[in-house]
Amino acid sequence: MKRLYPIILITISASLWGIIAIFVRKLSSIGFSSMEIVTIRVVTATILLWIIGLMKYRHQMKIQISDLKLFVGTGIFSIVLFNWCYFTSVNQMNLSLAVILLYTSPAFVTVLSFLFLKEKMTWVKVVSVTGTILGCILIAGVSQNDTASLSTIGIITGLGAGFGYALYSIFGKFALEKYQPYTVTFYTFLVASVALVPLTHLWNKGSLLMSGDVLIYGIGFGLFPTVIAFLCYTKGLEKIESSKAAIIATVEPVVATILSLLLYKESFGTIQAIGSIVILASVIIVNLPKKQKASIT
Repeated sequence: MKRLYPIILITISASLWGIIAIFVRKLSSIGFSSMEIVTIRVVTATILLWIIGLMKYRHQMKIQISDLKLFVGTGIFSIVLFNWCYFTSVNQMNLSLAVILLYTSPAFVTVLSFLFLKEKMTWVKVVSVTGTILGCILIAGVSQNDTASLSTIGIITGLGAGFGYALYSIFGKFALEKYQPYTVTFYTFLVASVALVPLTHLWNKGSLLMSGDVLIYGIGFGLFPTVIAFLCYTKGLEKIESSKAAIIATVEPVVATILSLLLYKESFGTIQAIGSIVILASVIIVNLPKKQKASIT
């Protein structure tokens, strides 16, 4: 059970990330741009984490100023970079292609973990990463006509989104060597908020921010797929390799696909079902007992 605990935490976080569309679509319909929605998310999360910290983790709210660079890594280079690149990619090409490029993140994490965290590169990891990327391609349901929408900017920013997404696992691992999961999560979103609020001038929509629907969906967005999800992921990252965590987190597109089917009546065919199975199989394979794995280093 002890070995399963971090796997369960990361699966919970990925599942919560999979319901992001509920909040994004509602806030978008109210009149917020993509980056304004991101700002609502990180600012709300920061406020909630601050309240939680005052109530339960006061001793974990202190850091050394010299360590702010770690949270610039998780907050700006990861959270802000990932969101900016992802939304730019979505505006430059079909959503299905942007999603595929975003989920190159397990490959980035595996390579970066090998280079900077000295994690072993195994055949199982290579197969699992390949499987998760293939599964995401199948879930996205790319058709031959989609290739017409390719653009250089879209490809670069799409890969940038996958890279930024991956950086949280890397910078987070370094931060966890010195700080608790709560501290890492709180300062990640605090730094992201400081960067995003001046960038988006969100205060210009003050009256809209105070409306009932925005408060409900904004708080929900900041709490469930953000605070709870990132606390679970960061806690799980404490006890598991970054490369494994990134592969397990690809449960997210499976959950998002099921959600689109149940709530939005979007299509879900045989290819998408196969993609979901491939991703789940990849997650299971990478967590088989060590005696079944072989190192390639």
